[in-house]
Amino acid sequence: MSDHVRVNELLSPAQARAARAWLDWSKEELAERSGVSEKSIARFERGQSMAYASTLIKLRAAFESAGICFDFEGAAAKGIRVYQANRVGWRQRKA
Repeated sequence: MSDHVRVNELLSPAQARAARAWLDWSKEELAERSGVSEKSIARFERGQSMAYASTLIKLRAAFESAGICFDFEGAAAKGIRVYQANRVGWRQRKA
């Protein structure tokens, strides 16, 4: 991931919810895997607060390590893609 990525191109609340749902992770599990508090995750997913870039980077890294990729069209979040190791290729799911 480039150091010059704009914050709104890191991860949207809808993408975070979709990725967490796809992986069947609780907020607690995402918190453990990312090092971000459950409270921060909940506020971000509800759109109640703007997350720091460092928080979004941690969340995105946790999702990407589990096979999730994030799609953007310009600065607008478009969806997620899921790499399934037991299948060939990518399966896309819109956030």
